Amino acid sequence: MAKESMKAREVRRAKLVARYAEKRAALKQIVRTGDPAEAYEAAQKLQALPKNANPIRLHNRCKLTGRPKGYIRQFGISRIQFREMASNGLIPGVKKASW
Repeated sequence: MAKESMKAREVRRAKLVARYAEKRAALKQIVRTGDPAEAYEAAQKLQALPKNANPIRLHNRCKLTGRPKGYIRQFGISRIQFREMASNGLIPGVKKASW
């Protein structure tokens, strides 16, 4: 269900990150521990990889709406959906604090 409601761009990014994860890790290890000439070469190769292959570019999105901001990690939904669902009693153990 989550993949259908996510933005297609985000799904493509996730696939790209998975495809290049091993290669990125190997190059980063060389950059950290190799001699300066090797490290420079590895850094050049790392920069040549696609920009979206970097896992930092992935973004958490609401499973229901795909909204990228206001994401509540514990529930996997945005603040707006969380508030709506909590008010309707759809999230077990969560009560709206109103007095």
